Amino acid sequence: MPGIAELALGAAPIAGGALLGVAAGNLKPPDVRGNIAKDMDLLERIPDDRPELKARLKESIDRRIDSLIKADERSREIRIAAMSYTGNWRDIVVFICAILFTIVWWNVSHSRANWLVMFIVMIIVSVMAGIYAGRGLLRAITRFRRSNDADEQSPPADA
Repeated sequence: MPGIAELALGAAPIAGGALLGVAAGNLKPPDVRGNIAKDMDLLERIPDDRPELKARLKESIDRRIDSLIKADERSREIRIAAMSYTGNWRDIVVFICAILFTIVWWNVSHSRANWLVMFIVMIIVSVMAGIYAGRGLLRAITRFRRSNDADEQSPPADA
């Protein structure tokens, strides 16, 4: 069954990329809050006869708390921007590029080991990009119609 082996070998880069994506989603950042809590506990345990050490540790804790607050604010801004995204011309460009790449891939030698797998992936990507582009176009058309309807229903300014 050399055909199945070639197909599996051809699918390896795509599967590797998928696994990398899954692994990247499972990586956990350091527990900054837990470390700050441990350092605050350490700060309380430092004897009072070491005020310079206490002051330096307190400054370090304050800097990390400030960084944590700034990161939270930035994360909130990014989340708001991502949630307000409704699709635009980039979706259409990605759709056109996906279609063009699929057409180009069709003209590549079909004897390659990964030709079929990549062709199927490109069809799936093209369909997904088309859905996003269509959704964005539908929203734009709906918004345009609503704004025209609102203009027609509003009374003239000189009345």
